[in-house]
Amino acid sequence: MTPREIIAKAWAMTKKEKLLRRWGFSSALLQTLLNVKLLTYQSWFFYLYVIKGETISFFAMEELFLRYMPASAAWTLIIIIFSMVAIEIVFPHFAQGAVIGLAAKSYKKQDVRGGLVLALYNFLPIFIVHELFVLSGLSTVITIASLMLRYGPEGDFILLPLGLLGFMWLFSNILQFFSAFAEESIVIHKAGPFEAIGRSIKLIISHLGHVVFLLILMFVISLRILINIVMILLIPGIVMGIGLLLAEFLSPTLSYTLGGLIGLALVVVASYFFAYITVFKQTVWTITYLELSCLKDLDIIEDEEKQEE
Repeated sequence: MTPREIIAKAWAMTKKEKLLRRWGFSSALLQTLLNVKLLTYQSWFFYLYVIKGETISFFAMEELFLRYMPASAAWTLIIIIFSMVAIEIVFPHFAQGAVIGLAAKSYKKQDVRGGLVLALYNFLPIFIVHELFVLSGLSTVITIASLMLRYGPEGDFILLPLGLLGFMWLFSNILQFFSAFAEESIVIHKAGPFEAIGRSIKLIISHLGHVVFLLILMFVISLRILINIVMILLIPGIVMGIGLLLAEFLSPTLSYTLGGLIGLALVVVASYFFAYITVFKQTVWTITYLELSCLKDLDIIEDEEKQEE
């Protein structure tokens, strides 16, 4: 299949398979909630650090809850927040195994079911692969840079670890690109994490032109990264703006509660659209992996006479 045919097939499957979109929506919702939390916290730190010259502790938000709320309510809220963060970090690894497996079944015209089994069975190896490239995530790097600024050396000495962090982010993204088919290899061919990474590197190097052209097409069609960044940047601003506006007429607690509910509704709406893009992107890679896996490896030289025999 040509890259254009893969794109068309993936989009048709995305629109057709509701089960794929359900897994994609769940994953997109939790990832968006996590990114909004991280961005809100880091924006608060940036404001205090750059504008006011103050440094806050890692648990500054929890300290505020305990200071201004009843102890029972504060601890309940803190437990809920930490539990949600744990779920938001872990669940996308489950969901990716389900989406890849269900997309492969749909492509092979099999019954599209068994998402939970696919998610559970493939969670650990997918999690290992993702953790190997944990520094490729922009939100992760921003959080680490924030910790460095708060607890690292002062003055120009901080530039060296920040520069090293930037290099590790770039290097991790390059490795992640060449390991793009690792998750598909884990789910479809039951390969181990490191075997899957090795197979992915071999496939991408062997068919680099095909993969790069596919990436360009996907970027032009989806623009997922740009849309995601814009939405994640807008949601905290909208919530804070609504909260400040309502505070002119209502009590601060009620104002920020209403603002938070409106922000949650915006996250749900944004995640609905992200679900299509998430599933579409993953389906493109799954179809591409299946197509490239059918081709002969370029390092294998077969004897034509033996084939004829």
